[in-house]
Amino acid sequence: MDHRASPSAPPSRHTGLIVLFSLAILGLAGAAFAVRPLMMAAPACLAGRWHGCLDTENGVLLMTLAGLPAATLVAWGLTLLRRAAGVASAWRRSLAEVGMVYGTVPFVWITLMPGPGAGIVPGRVNLVPLRDLVTMGPLGIGGNLLIFAALGFFAPLRFAAPASLPRILALGAACSAVVEILQYVLRLDRVSSVDDVLVNAAGAVLFGLASRRWWRAVAEAPQNRPRPVPVPARVRARAD
Repeated sequence: MDHRASPSAPPSRHTGLIVLFSLAILGLAGAAFAVRPLMMAAPACLAGRWHGCLDTENGVLLMTLAGLPAATLVAWGLTLLRRAAGVASAWRRSLAEVGMVYGTVPFVWITLMPGPGAGIVPGRVNLVPLRDLVTMGPLGIGGNLLIFAALGFFAPLRFAAPASLPRILALGAACSAVVEILQYVLRLDRVSSVDDVLVNAAGAVLFGLASRRWWRAVAEAPQNRPRPVPVPARVRARAD
């Protein structure tokens, strides 16, 4: 019988460091893979040209990333104005407003980009569920999930009305239906599909679930009102 001690397992701390290092390498590689195609639109965007920048997905996403500091400044400015007016939860309200607009408009813009046959080919409609879903692919499904993700995440934080999962689902489906109708009416050489509506609404709900712990508290609390300005005792005495 072999009584030799088995080799000791490496410390869990070392294993954790290895895992974190591996994840960091994968994250950097993924970021480089994602940034490289975006930078292909950089020359056109820096030159201020519409073609090659705002009429391409890479250009719109690049300009969206570049505009994040400006969007943050807008949210900060709105927060200062609300705090000066005595509004409670000023930062949350301002961040939600900027977030749901800034995080939704670029994706809607991409969705409404005309195809090569825009204005020539008639509009196409698919009302059969799950027919187009199998042909979307992972990239198409992921993109459709993100179109109204910011709306589903931030809208219930800002307004009490959509602060429930069925209402977020209805909001996402309604907004998606409007986009699909515009694609058909404007003859953008795109297919107006019920599957797009389903996936867009699902994305809104998924991201609504991500912010649920915050908007549930907002929905249960009364609406924020301006804080009353305290009146000094001397002023009250004079008024009396």
